[in-house]
Amino acid sequence: MPTTREPAVAGSFYPATEKELDLLVSSLLQQADEDTGSFSPKAIIAPHAGYIYSGSVAASAYSTLKNINFNRVLLLGPTHRVPFYGMALSRATIFRTPLGSIPVDTIAVNKLHSCHDCEFNDAAHMQEHSLETQLPFLQKIAKNDFSIIPVLVSDIDYATAANLLSEIIDDEKTITVISSDLSHFHTYDEAKELDVITSGKILALNDNPICGKEACGCHSINVILEVARQRNWTVSRLEEKNSGDTFGSRDSVVGYGAYCFE
Repeated sequence: MPTTREPAVAGSFYPATEKELDLLVSSLLQQADEDTGSFSPKAIIAPHAGYIYSGSVAASAYSTLKNINFNRVLLLGPTHRVPFYGMALSRATIFRTPLGSIPVDTIAVNKLHSCHDCEFNDAAHMQEHSLETQLPFLQKIAKNDFSIIPVLVSDIDYATAANLLSEIIDDEKTITVISSDLSHFHTYDEAKELDVITSGKILALNDNPICGKEACGCHSINVILEVARQRNWTVSRLEEKNSGDTFGSRDSVVGYGAYCFE
């Protein structure tokens, strides 16, 4: 019997009704599409805050997928509530949003579960927003039905993680989405300085690991940087803002960046 992971942050991070969510995401993607060039990504980094804060930046990442025919998405993101080591998998066979249901590639998930440092941890997934906030964008941008492989990433050897995920990432119909915000709770000017440094590391495919101070999804970012170095991918910065640019005070802000790996 299918096990469904119901949305945890509908109505708080994004609208809870299908109509409102559809209109909002469509509008964000349409606006981003006007400013996005032609890309052929294998992976993107997109933020995961409430859509009023980071939705426009996330849309700039997702707009690069507009011409890509993918049928599976590897989702990598951080945990904000439940600590663990390694990579946390979900037993759910369906992830649901107000826009509908998305099947989980349970064959791929079970294959990962057979690997060291990959464990089922439904408690970590239950209330976690980092992966959930990516789903409505995927549902709106996808040309075809698709499945997901949802993985939360914590402390892990990045080369090991890259090797474990390599077969999935190298599949020609699979897109990888890294969910991460940048700096947290600095003044506007301090955040801008920190985020420029972090972006520089990402753009240079730096092998000096990004830390939690620089990005909350640092572990997932470090994994995809390892993958990119191994494959000689290039990376582009699409947009970089913070909550002081989009909504709210500049006294204490959260940074957001959108990046595309080809």
